[in-house]
Amino acid sequence: MDRAYRERELVLGIQGLALLRNAIDGDEKFLRDRLDDIRRLAAVEERPRDSGPVTHELDAPEGYAAWSAIYDSLPNSFIEVEEPVVHALLDPLPSGTALDAACGTGRQTRALISRGHRTIGVDQSPQMLEKARGHAPGADYRVGRLESLPLKDDSVDLAVCSLALTHLPDPCPGIAELARVVRPGGRIILSDMHPFVISLQGQCLFAEGPGRLAFVRNHVHLPSHYLAAFRQADLTVNGCHEPLFNGRLAPGGYEESVADAALAAWDGLPLVVVWDLAVPA
Repeated sequence: MDRAYRERELVLGIQGLALLRNAIDGDEKFLRDRLDDIRRLAAVEERPRDSGPVTHELDAPEGYAAWSAIYDSLPNSFIEVEEPVVHALLDPLPSGTALDAACGTGRQTRALISRGHRTIGVDQSPQMLEKARGHAPGADYRVGRLESLPLKDDSVDLAVCSLALTHLPDPCPGIAELARVVRPGGRIILSDMHPFVISLQGQCLFAEGPGRLAFVRNHVHLPSHYLAAFRQADLTVNGCHEPLFNGRLAPGGYEESVADAALAAWDGLPLVVVWDLAVPA
């Protein structure tokens, strides 16, 4: 489905969120600036619906096929705050057989190989897997979906799944599959987009081509949804981590034009959630 992409509405949303979050304790000048910007933007004549860039919603295979060419070149604050937490959880684990589920271009595959794991990378996008092979050629790569992993029961000691379950309307099947393939006594390190960010921001846009923007839908999974899925899969929660916004806006994005508002809108909010899970022995 095509949707007219309107930067004005996105910028107004950022301004409004910044104003809402600072209405009680915010600096008076900051609040006046937000109101002035909102009045100015609201007064701009709306563009015709058929003008300007168009945003396309793509399913995950289409989206990541399109995204694969530029994925690694884009600064990503979600990855920047997620990786140190995930890697700190991986560091003390003994080497063994590891799965990188929804491995994408192989960033966690590289981390697992560097820590001595025999690593299997699974992704539904052949284009992403091709990139991963170039970045981490020592892994065993397989095409497959989170809801139906191409592995036998109890076949790995460790599973990592990074920022992928958000694309599933229901996280339970993916979590059940991770639990199925990890041996008793094994670990699952699971990161995902934080529901706060998805609820507030909506979808993450990327350039599909000249004048064409696209997104793969992110679904909101509340902590209660994860916990229900963990119980259903008989997983034990060792810990939950929520790294916060790091003050970095995506270069070239629409938020750069309203940096003061964007920084205030996201200040102190968690960007991702990282779950440390164990499969009972």
